[in-house]
This record gives sequence, structure tokens and C-alpha cells, in this order.
Amino acid sequence: MNCPYTDVCGGCPYRSEDIAQYREMKCARLSQTLERLQDKNYHLNAPIFIEDGKRRRAALTFRKQGQKVVFGFNGRESGKVADIANCAALGTKLNRCLPHIKDMLQELCKVTQQSKRGKKIVFSELLRGDVPICEADNGVDVVLEYDRTPNLEERMIISEYANRCDDIIRIAHRGSAFDTTSETIVQKVAPFVTMGNFRVMIPAGTFLQASKQSESAMGAMVTRYLHEVKGEVADLFCGVGTFSYYLTSDMPNRKICAVDASNSLLDGFRESANACQITNLEIKKQNLFKYPLDENELARFEGLVFDPPRAGAKEQCNIIAKSRKKPRIIAAVSCNPTTFVNDANRLWEGGYELKEITMVDQFVYSDHCEIVALFSLR
Repeated sequence: MNCPYTDVCGGCPYRSEDIAQYREMKCARLSQTLERLQDKNYHLNAPIFIEDGKRRRAALTFRKQGQKVVFGFNGRESGKVADIANCAALGTKLNRCLPHIKDMLQELCKVTQQSKRGKKIVFSELLRGDVPICEADNGVDVVLEYDRTPNLEERMIISEYANRCDDIIRIAHRGSAFDTTSETIVQKVAPFVTMGNFRVMIPAGTFLQASKQSESAMGAMVTRYLHEVKGEVADLFCGVGTFSYYLTSDMPNRKICAVDASNSLLDGFRESANACQITNLEIKKQNLFKYPLDENELARFEGLVFDPPRAGAKEQCNIIAKSRKKPRIIAAVSCNPTTFVNDANRLWEGGYELKEITMVDQFVYSDHCEIVALFSLR
């Protein structure tokens, strides 16, 4: 799909290319990276290409320039913001919300806050910030990230613009992306997404797979790989619990142990899992980079899925490879083919056979892709 912002926006560097050539290039790059695999006997499945315009989440930014607000994505040139009216990568609901959000930011940036600093009266303006947006199943969730607490005037503006846009169902505020909590300013109804058989309430600014289609495809592969496992299953680097929801739906009589290091993600996960009345799920906080599951902990699991950050699961794969008792089946999900190869080679050295790999292209016209792979003990 053509985009008038291709030359200034840094989000989709290959958008100007023919779609067939782009997809061919994406597959060729992955194949080149996979040449470093020690196990060459795997099957490379047909790639799953997500359609353009299906993104359900994005992180936009805004800057006050003179009397106007620039709102969009980080530009190709460092420090600049590409001012956009719509985005070809985003879904229809998100695009409908963009002009309302920009108008709201324009009004918020007119508000001057007054505070005391010692004996002095200090006036502050809102000059910049970020706006993560997410399309839930029942509407759009918006988070305003800027480093001051909204006053009464700002809250009234936020409520007014939320009510003007039918698609927006919640607007929250937090100081920055590093804040683990946020304050809901206005909520018409609680946003939710469907994962597996469950309706999952999502906290403001939560991490989800970029599109519903890619999440469903990866969830289906993971459950297919682990479906025949009779014992317990571990979901490592579980985040908000995406694969745990799919697995508990598919395997109601087997226990799933979900592990992650993020308090904020796990708190939301626990609350939602309790609301869904999931009885075969254990949620555990553990930093798997510093303290990966040891041999005794691994011995209880017949199956395992891991979905680490871009750094990969090196520490955990080293422990798995060295262990005498280890999971029979591993479903590996990765957002970085390079670190995936490193992890796969360590598992091969530890006695695993790489059965198959599937590429999921959910970040259309970009360098990024997801990989889902199946390993079994030789």
C-alpha cells in the first residue's frame, strides 16, 4: 500500500518496494541467517505474511513546535517527528482515532501548570511526550506519556475528547514508558482481547503481539507442538501470558507454569487469569537471564515454550543443554533470527533435533520478523 509519509517516516523502510520483491528479500535474509544452524535437517515451512494495515498497536510521539503540535512517528532524520494524519500499517479503528488524539494534544499543550519551587512560582508547559495506542477487541486504548501529572483542566480536556470519539474506550496517563503503573483518566468500558478461549482484560500500555492475526498464528503453532505432551508445560518469558492462555485452553487437564521477571506484566496476568477462573495455571516471578530454571526445576516439565526478548535465551538454553532431565518438546518463539540461531545451536548440542521453522512477518515492510520453531529430544 502506498504511503505519503514514506520519505519522512522511519517506520516502514521498504514500503516503496514491490510487495513480491519485499517478501522475497525477507525470506532470503532469513535463509542467510539460518545457514549458521548446525542442525541442517529441519523443514522450513511456508512463511506466514500478515496483510498490511493489520497492526493493532503502535507508539507515537508528539512535540510542540510554536503554536502547533506535531504528532506521528519518529522520522528518518534523528530528532524529527513525521507528522501524519493516518498510517498505512495501522488498522482502521486506530487510524480513525489519530485526528482526535492530535486535537486533544493540541489543547493539552495550551495548558500552563503553576507550581511552587521554594518561594518562586513556576509555570510549566507541556512540550513533548509519547502516545502508545492499542486496538483491543472492543475499542481503542490510549496512554498519554508525559512527565507531569494532569491537572483538572487537562483531565476535562481528556474526558471531552474521549467522549467525542466512539472508538476510544480508555485514556490513561503515566510519566514515562518505564513507569510500571498508570492512572486511568477516563474509561467507558474495560478493554479486552481474546486469547485462546479467554476474554483477557488488558492493563493500559500492555505489550501484545503487533497484530491479532500473527498472535493467532503463533498461538496455534505452539499449541499444536505441545498438544501431545502428557506432563506439565513451562511458559518462559511469558509476558502478559499470551501462550499460557492458548495452552490452558487447549490443555485444561495439564498444568502450565508461566515465568517472567516483570512485576507489572505478571500482576496484570494474575488478575486476568483469576478473573477467567483458570485453575491449571501457576504464575511465577523469576529473572531468567540471571536465574534460569535449573536442572531440578526443569525435570518437572515434559514440554516448554519460550519467547525471550531480542537478546535471546542463552542462559536458559545452556542449562537445558547440560541437564540430564529435560523437556521432551520445546516450542521456541523468537523476534531475532540471529539470537535464535545461537539458542538453537546450543539446544542441538544438548541433544535436541530441530524439526521445523516458520517465519511470521507481522512487521510489514520492515527488517523485523518472528520465528516459531519445534525442537524434540533426539
